[in-house]
Amino acid sequence: MNKRLLKKKIIARLTEELETYLRAARASRAEATHEQSRAENKYDTRGLEASYLAKGQSRQVAELESAIATFEKMEIKNFTEGSGIEVGAVVTVEHRGEKTTYFIATKAGGTEVIYDRNEVLVITPQSPLGEQLMEKKQGDRLKLALNGAPDPYLVVSVV
Repeated sequence: MNKRLLKKKIIARLTEELETYLRAARASRAEATHEQSRAENKYDTRGLEASYLAKGQSRQVAELESAIATFEKMEIKNFTEGSGIEVGAVVTVEHRGEKTTYFIATKAGGTEVIYDRNEVLVITPQSPLGEQLMEKKQGDRLKLALNGAPDPYLVVSVV
């Protein structure tokens, strides 16, 4: 697996999301400060609601900018067969015959990209799955309780 290419794809996806949020934040900011958003009476909250929305979108922009910067600085580490899972690992897990691939990172959990016709999901060590995967190795079996009762999972690969 070319992890440099995967990293570029994740950065590109985050950049797309950033552009979307920047446009939305600009539109919300314009709405919040527009003359027609001025309150007509004490119950008119259009301007206030638009300002809350703009603030939330601006916060999301800052988070995405931080995630992009983190990925750009991230050094690519190669894992060997006996390596434990840590930040920077690409992990394939099998559950009930289905394989799922995860990229372990400190930010941007939930970001999905397609790499080599397979979906790769970014997860963080703070997520329930990420927390349980940390330090596991290829071939390890574990029971994860993600949706209720514990189910068996197999760590297929760590690269």
